[in-house]
Amino acid sequence: MNRRNFLETCAAVAGIAAVSACRVAPSREKIALDPAAFTALRRFAETPFGRIAYVEQGRGAAALFLHGLPLNGFHWRGSLERLSPHRRCIALDFLGLGYSDVPEQQDLSPQAQTDMLAAFLDGLAIPAVDLVANDSGGTIAQLFAVQHPDRVRTMLLTNCDVHENCPPPQMRNSINAAKAGTYDQKMQRHLDDPVYARSDKGIIGSAYMNPANVTDEAIEYYFRPLVASPLRRSQLNGYLAALDPNPLLAIEPTLRRLNTPTRMVWGTADPLFPVVWATWLDNILPGSRGIRLVEGGKLFWPEEMPEVVAEEARTLWGV
Repeated sequence: MNRRNFLETCAAVAGIAAVSACRVAPSREKIALDPAAFTALRRFAETPFGRIAYVEQGRGAAALFLHGLPLNGFHWRGSLERLSPHRRCIALDFLGLGYSDVPEQQDLSPQAQTDMLAAFLDGLAIPAVDLVANDSGGTIAQLFAVQHPDRVRTMLLTNCDVHENCPPPQMRNSINAAKAGTYDQKMQRHLDDPVYARSDKGIIGSAYMNPANVTDEAIEYYFRPLVASPLRRSQLNGYLAALDPNPLLAIEPTLRRLNTPTRMVWGTADPLFPVVWATWLDNILPGSRGIRLVEGGKLFWPEEMPEVVAEEARTLWGV
């Protein structure tokens, strides 16, 4: 379907969804796990794709949390704390991002990331998971769910790539820079100039509701590993460049048959992933459990409002 026609025809549907949506304010709860505490919990899983960094909390059935670009598993720390009484909660770092150690020749495409998830779970003897995903992690969640439906009990999707909006058109300049091998310079600027990082031109300023609350330590934890060496810079560029071409168009027929219970929890103020794409998923997924709108939520709202993620996950999981 043409994106423009789809957006126009779905606007009214999105409005209907908003009527029953819960409107919530940003959390003021203090998140206990700071970068140092999170680092102390970090482990590595050996896979054919490299050493995959991850943090886990809790016991029992596993829930796997998938972050987006340019973040890492630290994004989910508040959700892990709240949900660890109910699940073995695992947040990993994707190939080419965060603290995973990946060989130079490793493919970083969404399909390779999907294959890595299967190997990662095999290595930890985990047969099936509840998926929770954000941003480009949502691309990988959808690919994994259609390719390994027996390994996904439920799926909770927050603002992420969907169908034709993968990658979103606003990312074109960044993808072109990545293909030219220069996107890493933007990450370096975020480290060198936190004021820029928190401005409306920076990732923190544009993707968080309250950028002033994102600490210098958090910025360091996210962006430092991405520019730590020439290899890591190259892999950052490679991750972003590999998001093009769109891998989601080909799975639409399978998504339309996917019975996995799936809930969309969507920020309303995200220009990259507007609510109409949550509506699209709600319309085509047989296993959809509907949409909850997070009023004013930007792309990385799950980090700022982990209590909403936890509430929705518990309901979806039936715990």
